[in-house]
Amino acid sequence: MESRSGDREGEEEQHRRVPLRERPEWSDVTPLPQNDGPNPVVPIQYTEDFAEVTDYFRAVYVADERSPRALALTDEAIQFNSGNYTVWHFRRLILESLKIDLHSELGFVERMAAGNSKNYQMWHHRRWVAEKLGPEAGNIELEFTKKILSIDAKHYHAWSHRKWVLQSLGGWEDELNYCTELLEEDIFNNSAWSQRYFVITRSPFLGGLKAMRESEVLYTIGAIEAYPENESSWRYLRGLYKGETTSWVNDPQVSSVCLKILRTKSNYLFALSTILDLICSGYQPNEDIRDAIDALKTTDMDKQNSDVDDIGDQKILNMAGSICSILEQVDPIRVNYWIWRKSRLLPST
Repeated sequence: MESRSGDREGEEEQHRRVPLRERPEWSDVTPLPQNDGPNPVVPIQYTEDFAEVTDYFRAVYVADERSPRALALTDEAIQFNSGNYTVWHFRRLILESLKIDLHSELGFVERMAAGNSKNYQMWHHRRWVAEKLGPEAGNIELEFTKKILSIDAKHYHAWSHRKWVLQSLGGWEDELNYCTELLEEDIFNNSAWSQRYFVITRSPFLGGLKAMRESEVLYTIGAIEAYPENESSWRYLRGLYKGETTSWVNDPQVSSVCLKILRTKSNYLFALSTILDLICSGYQPNEDIRDAIDALKTTDMDKQNSDVDDIGDQKILNMAGSICSILEQVDPIRVNYWIWRKSRLLPST
């Protein structure tokens, strides 16, 4: 036990931070304290180490000293406050002046990300470094974001950086497969659905939305049938017909999957709201769709309305009103929205 205790004490002593004022290489620098004025109202109680590093940094920054020791000092300053934009900015100036190998800088940023991966300044700096390195950094950056997304699959900064990498440095070839892998792990991952749409609409290798529509519709319908309560897959399906409402309305695959879910009488909220959107876009529901909606009506008034011998547009409008009424019941969180949607229909509904 004594030996282990001694080892720990030795390690602590080895990692004990030596104050800058005690380091010979900093003996020629006069630290520049923060000027809070003669009577600060609420002075911040910085730790002694934090104040010292900041004071020395302030001195080298004012002197515009772009040296190896100044670079090392920014490392320490970032360790104390990784959100200090000025420190990150000055670090970039030093890196350029000293012509430092930026591959090593990627390692520094990765160490910073391990402590706080949601730091805005860190991601801005990472992008700067990757941009300087050019296409050779593409795969490195994709792996970097993949590592972070394996911990937090909806990490906004990682997804934003990944999109930038693909557009600026390349690496599209395997991105659709990566999205599929993420969705196999979690079909509710809306970030992965968003990235999938980004890929099929932006990748220079896939031919664009129209070329990918048929296969993506089949993929999405499979996801909907497995988890009809997943709003992301319904939104994705609608997005596959962006700018082509007529194609969306007339594609029998869309109404067919809605009908299939409606007939189960469970988890049909998004199927029903999709039918409503289709009707409002000119869709003429067939008898099967009408029967499925009638089977879901929850109030006596709705059931009575279904017996009214309306024809043509009036009957369709009444059906849309009934759908809104059903949605008011099954989707109470958005009840005001469905009331508003009903109000947008003709008054007779």
